[in-house]
Amino acid sequence: QVQVVESGGGLVQPGGALRLSCAASGSIFSINHMGWYRQAPGKERELVASITSRGNTNYADSVKDRFTISRDNAKNTVYLQMASLKPEDTAVYYCYCNDFVLNYWGEGTLVTVSS
Repeated sequence: QVQVVESGGGLVQPGGALRLSCAASGSIFSINHMGWYRQAPGKERELVASITSRGNTNYADSVKDRFTISRDNAKNTVYLQMASLKPEDTAVYYCYCNDFVLNYWGEGTLVTVSS
């Protein structure tokens, strides 16, 4: 079994910053890429950012220059540093990791951007 656990969500004011963390554990031999999706109320889940084991990153246009994804391969952990947050960033953020075969998902962490 593989467990994926997110942390770090919460309430933040517009223009503020927040850091999400996600750790994968269990029966996982090797992780390929990891990343974050989000789903806002009434909208489809969308990719926010992803990172390969070599550190290559990919971002949604809406978060480029505001969000930074990083990972610690030794700890099977991925981070999402979010800055200049906007109300439209409000969503449940889901972490995933891919072991070259399957995607494993966390249960999500809520990020609310509001004054």
